Amino acid sequence: MTDEEIVAGCVAKKPIAQEYLYKKFSRKMMGVCLRYSDSQEEGEDVLQMGFIAVFEHIATFRGAGSFEGWIRKIMVNTALTNIRKNKKFKQNIALDNVEFMLPSTNHIIETFAANDLLKIIQTLPHGYRTVFNLYAIEGYSHKEIADNLNISEGTSKSQYSRAKAHLQKLIPNR
Repeated sequence: MTDEEIVAGCVAKKPIAQEYLYKKFSRKMMGVCLRYSDSQEEGEDVLQMGFIAVFEHIATFRGAGSFEGWIRKIMVNTALTNIRKNKKFKQNIALDNVEFMLPSTNHIIETFAANDLLKIIQTLPHGYRTVFNLYAIEGYSHKEIADNLNISEGTSKSQYSRAKAHLQKLIPNR
C-alpha cells in the first residue's frame, strides 16, 4: 500500500488501512516516544495517544512533505503534551544568562548501538532530555523549543548544555 492509499483508507475509516498504517510506522514512532518517556510503558501510552491523534487528524494531511514526517511531528507533540500534563518539566533551572561551550565528542556517540543511546538518554532529567531530544534529534531551534515549552530561549540553551555535560559523564570513553 502506498502512503496515498493508506491516507485515503484511513480517511474512509477502513480498519485494514488503519492497521497497515500502524504496522508500518509504529516501530519507528515508538523510538520517538521512548526518547521522551521514562519507561517502556509510558512510551507505549504516548504512542497510543499519538496514533489516536494521527487517526483523528489524518484528513488534514495534504501531502506536503513526507507522511512519516507528519506522523513524527504528531508523536513529538503528543510526547510534549504528556510531559506538560504530568508536570515533568518542573526540574528546569532557569539560567537565562549562562552559556558555556563543551568540547565535542560526537565520535563516541557514533560507536553506540541505538538501544544503548536510548537507555542513556532516558536517564537524563526530564527537562534536559526534552530539550536534548528537540534540539539534537528533532532539529528544533532554541527559539522553537522555548515557544513550545513556554520557557526562555536561555533556559533551552542551558538545559541543552547541561544535558550534553550529563551525557558526557555517562558515556564511557572508548
